[in-house]
Amino acid sequence: MTQITVELDDHSYPILVQPEALEQAATYLEKFANNRRLFILTDENVGPRILPKLQQALAGSGIEPVVKTLPAGETSKSWRQLEQVTDWLLAQGVERSDTLVALGGGVIGDLTGFAASIVKRGCGFVQIPTSLLAQVDSSVGGKTAINCATGKNLIGHFYQPRFVLIDPLVLNSLPDRELRAGYAEVVKYGLINDANFFAWCEANSSKLLNRDPEALSEAIIHSVRAKALIVAEDEKELSGRRALLNLGHTFGHALEAETGFSDKLVHGEAVAAGMALAFAYSVRRGHCDAADAERVAAHLRSVGLPYSLETASVRAPGQRLVDHMMHDKKMSGGTLPFLLARGIGQSYLANDVDLQDVAAFLEDSD
Repeated sequence: MTQITVELDDHSYPILVQPEALEQAATYLEKFANNRRLFILTDENVGPRILPKLQQALAGSGIEPVVKTLPAGETSKSWRQLEQVTDWLLAQGVERSDTLVALGGGVIGDLTGFAASIVKRGCGFVQIPTSLLAQVDSSVGGKTAINCATGKNLIGHFYQPRFVLIDPLVLNSLPDRELRAGYAEVVKYGLINDANFFAWCEANSSKLLNRDPEALSEAIIHSVRAKALIVAEDEKELSGRRALLNLGHTFGHALEAETGFSDKLVHGEAVAAGMALAFAYSVRRGHCDAADAERVAAHLRSVGLPYSLETASVRAPGQRLVDHMMHDKKMSGGTLPFLLARGIGQSYLANDVDLQDVAAFLEDSD
């Protein structure tokens, strides 16, 4: 068992990483079950696989699981689903002292957290992430949001969970594509500021993607520790430190927008391609050795992740992709900061990027 704390003064919270933790969920969730109930949100993919295990763990504890199952996929991060969730909670008699449980991947976590932040002006929520991407990234840090017609994650705010329960063994039933997509976020922690961890990824990716328990646990614990430290330093992205976690996301969100936020290109795949593009663009600017960019692309290629526009199946004019970027949340004073790199483990925030040059770069990219 490994416990990591996100240190945020009066709203710090623990993250527990433990194989078979789901079987002991009643013990860990007991103190959050005010009124002897928990409001559990899940989706049509996760529910059949994981929900019965959670219900069995709660059986006999005196805690009533009140469950709502949502459609799977990015389309659930919408005004319509948010309204349905909040209306359901109110119809169930939710109180401010109640706790919502997000049982699912990043979509369920984002939607549940946002709903918890606004219903009755805020009640508690707990994350039980069931995808690798959610375990190493989205369940930690309190970013909650829905999508809108203009773009991804543009409606939301920071609202921290009270507890995160991570059971690596739930990944055994995760589809291979989702496991690979989540692995992109693991690689990210090596690329932003830890070259040794990127080397670990190169050496251990095969074991991890074959669901070796030790490799999975090591990757999850390392990633969560890295993110917890950054979030503690810059909870609401005010200093620029937390922006490092967005490596690959400016390019990646543009690719997701171009593909309609659909299963054609899931989030982790877009981030993988976005990180490769960020390194390639850094080479174009003369800030990064081409060998490092090639090494990043080679690793992503080796695990079956996109590493270019072509391998992401995105064929669009460079200017159109830049137009998608114009709605990025980081835009300030007409300037869009980019996460670029001086090398592996040396990411930095660039505030002097010419978007016309980005458009030209994308136009020339394979």
